[in-house]
Amino acid sequence: MSKNELNTNFVSDIKNIIQKARQKTVVAINTAMVSAYWQIGKRIVEEEQNGTQRAEYGKKILQNLALRLKDDFGKTFDARELRRMRQFYTCFPIRDAVRPELSWTHYRLLIRVENTDARNFYIQETIDQHWSTRKLDRNIGSQYFQRTLANQQKTTKDIPLNFQFIKDPYVLEFLDLPNNLTHKEKDIENAIIKQLQQFLLEMGKGFAFVAQQKMIKTETSNFFIDLVFYNYILKCFVVIDIKTTKLTHQDIGQLDMYVRMFDDLEKNETDNPTIGILLCADTDNVVAKYSVLNDNKQLFASKYQLYLPSTKELQNLIENTSK
Repeated sequence: MSKNELNTNFVSDIKNIIQKARQKTVVAINTAMVSAYWQIGKRIVEEEQNGTQRAEYGKKILQNLALRLKDDFGKTFDARELRRMRQFYTCFPIRDAVRPELSWTHYRLLIRVENTDARNFYIQETIDQHWSTRKLDRNIGSQYFQRTLANQQKTTKDIPLNFQFIKDPYVLEFLDLPNNLTHKEKDIENAIIKQLQQFLLEMGKGFAFVAQQKMIKTETSNFFIDLVFYNYILKCFVVIDIKTTKLTHQDIGQLDMYVRMFDDLEKNETDNPTIGILLCADTDNVVAKYSVLNDNKQLFASKYQLYLPSTKELQNLIENTSK
């Protein structure tokens, strides 16, 4: 019998069994190693506390321990990695707080987050949205938590809890568009479509893509909305209008019209009111304060960044846009 004569379903079943077994093995190994690293961190802290009266001993614990472990375990347990394990325990002193869904690589990134609320936010989002370590690293670096939090602190309006996913700014470095060039709105729109998965990650939970250049017909004219998404958690459509210039009252009026038209002509009875987001090159607090943005809780204006700024630059930007 040749390999081509084997039943396709039979081969597929065997492959699935092997793949599931491998996945379970990986999960089991990961859980065991994370548990071991937590216990090592705990034991190091205990040893350091017991040696508080001998300062020199305390300073050299990690270096000496690494040397003793090297012969049996190689460089896996060098002083730097042992220091991470100690920090791992200090960040998560309660064993039950360590989540089995996360790998040691996830935790190596999470222990760098000093703010406890931010760290807990990243843990939950990583689990809920199945973030890879690469995505987690990117979101920590772009201050995903702080940008979400900044939207709650704006004084222009009272933002309902459901809308706290909206960020200002949105960091779109993954579009790979040069930041120092003048772009057309179509350039950004097309780049978002090419990197749709990354954009959905930046948007947050529950988003599904609906349409690009969605046409809305009225009795007298046709209008085209740049991007339309649906959020199945909020049960509403989200329309996005892209502007490569600073926020203007004309842009706000256009978005307001799009949202009203969409609610009237596209929204179903079971859908909640449509949300509109104006994605612009720069915002203007004065325009926002004295426009319909200040009163309409379904409309938002957010700045986009085409590069990943430094932590200091991003923090300044968040503080300025929150005023």
